[in-house]
Order: sequence, then C-alpha cells, then structure tokens
Amino acid sequence: MSDSSEVTSPRRRGGAQVVPRPSVIGEGPPPPWATGPVTGLDAVLAHVRDVERPLVPAFDGARSSAVLVPLRVGVHGTEVLLTRRSQTMRHHRGEISFPGGRMDPGETPLDTALREAHEEVGLDPDAVRVIGELDHLNTVVSRSYIVPKVAVVDPAAEVRPMTGELDRTMWVPLDELVATHTYHGEVWGAPPTDRLLHFFELVDETVWGATGHMLFDLLARPHR
Repeated sequence: MSDSSEVTSPRRRGGAQVVPRPSVIGEGPPPPWATGPVTGLDAVLAHVRDVERPLVPAFDGARSSAVLVPLRVGVHGTEVLLTRRSQTMRHHRGEISFPGGRMDPGETPLDTALREAHEEVGLDPDAVRVIGELDHLNTVVSRSYIVPKVAVVDPAAEVRPMTGELDRTMWVPLDELVATHTYHGEVWGAPPTDRLLHFFELVDETVWGATGHMLFDLLARPHR
C-alpha cells in the first residue's frame, strides 16, 4: 500500500478506528471472490457498465452526492485510491472514503466526482478516464444518495491531501483487499430490519460503511 502521508500511530491490523457496532451482530457470508479473486484492471473494468443511471433516492430529502473510485496500475498491480478523513472533522472523523462530496446545483454526478477529487487530493481531471458507474447507494445515517464513478488514473498523477478535511491518501492494491482475512461481512440487527455491512481490515486502517459497500460492489462484479 503506497501512502502520501506519514503514519504516526502504531501499525496494527484494522488500525485504531472505533466502529459503533450495535448489540445484535451476525456473521455475514463469505465473499464471492473466496474461490478465486479477479483483480486485473481490464478484468475488473469489463464489469463496470458505461451507463448513467437515473437518480432515484430511496427516501425524501436525500442529499445527492458523488464520489470518484480511481484505479491505476501500480507496482503491486491494480490499485484503488482511498482517503482518510481528519480526526478534527465533526462527522465521520478518521473514516476511510473515496474522494467526493455533495452535488452543487446544476452539476451532474460526474461533474461533482471530478471537482471533488481535484479539490480534495489535487487529482487533475485530464489524468482521469471515466469508465462507468457502480450501483447507486442510499445511506441510512447521513441520508445521502451516492453515485460512484469508476475511473482509470494516469499512474504518474500525483495526489495528496489538499484540505483540512483529509489527513491521508492511500493507493491500496486490490490484491490486498481480496487477501485472506482482509474482508468479512457483518449482519447488523435482527430481521426484518437487519442489514449486511462490509469490512476490509488493512494493516493500519478499517474500511467499512458506504466505502466498504462500494468496494465490495467493485470487487464482487466479476463473480456475478
């Protein structure tokens, strides 16, 4: 995992993030890539559709957002760019995310994803080739409606935290995400309102929540 910021905390599996788990938790199913992961860039992108789905939030008052899911070929194979929100943030502090944010009036999801990636990590839009979308996502807690745009990034493009909202950027190999013991699913709550959450425990970070959901979508597509 390549990192553009210094890690000052002790490195341990899953990192120091505290996940606010409920009292009722069940074990999720094994990931679909357990019998043979697919992480080559072309193979992954072949399952990302070049379409723009209509915006259909699941609830009234949802706040429309978009994120960029940047991929590149690095020294460790196909890599995905993740960021970490600063510990000074009021909400979601220390959580791992993709570059992205709220859609401004008149913007398309692609406009938002490219603008936010440029503002947050300095990613030049000219170094980005957008491939398509993942499934749109409704989040319960923040009541957001998220459109994930998948893109290929020039390997020479430089990224780093550009605002006080972030304190780390990471290029994470897909091979690390699908490695044994990195992923597990948790079923939170009891029927009929139970839901499956996706967790990726890296050497020093935990990816979960909306970002974990989108990563799972990306990695599971070749196995559907």
